[in-house]
Amino acid sequence: MSRLKTMYKDEIVDAMVKKFGYKNIMEVPKLEKIVINMGVGEAKENAKVLESAVKDMETIAGQKAVITKAKHSIANFKIREGMPIGCKVTLRGERMYEFLDRLVNLALPRVRDFRGVNPNSFDGRGNYALGIKEQLIFPEIEYDKIDKVRGMDVIVVTTAKTDEEARELLRLFNMPFAK
Repeated sequence: MSRLKTMYKDEIVDAMVKKFGYKNIMEVPKLEKIVINMGVGEAKENAKVLESAVKDMETIAGQKAVITKAKHSIANFKIREGMPIGCKVTLRGERMYEFLDRLVNLALPRVRDFRGVNPNSFDGRGNYALGIKEQLIFPEIEYDKIDKVRGMDVIVVTTAKTDEEARELLRLFNMPFAK
């Protein structure tokens, strides 16, 4: 069992009950899933670019990535419906906690001029979105083997009803929010 999951079971539940006064511990918000999404705009000209993006994504997540396809045709972007334009991974359970641990303790501190993540990036329903500018911050990615620096979106989905509850939950998971 990962360190974060054990921590959730002990300290985090107690701290959340104390702060928000839940009557039942089943009311305490928890992490549901983490979705990592990488849009690859150049994939419409070159299929090899998408393959390397998928390989990087799978290395980071430790799980097979799914290729996402365009839902609509957009003439200005030269995209037709059904064209592969990105990839995503949905992490749950043990892999989710493991990824969050690596993101918070290894990857984010490696970002240049890092002052913390935006504490206002919640969607109103307790889910947190985080944009990462380059995949190089993850220690699994070897600098010499990448063809292009790509960014990705990391969405942390929680069972929290409000942003305040979700912010506290992520703070207890050591998410480095900017002051």
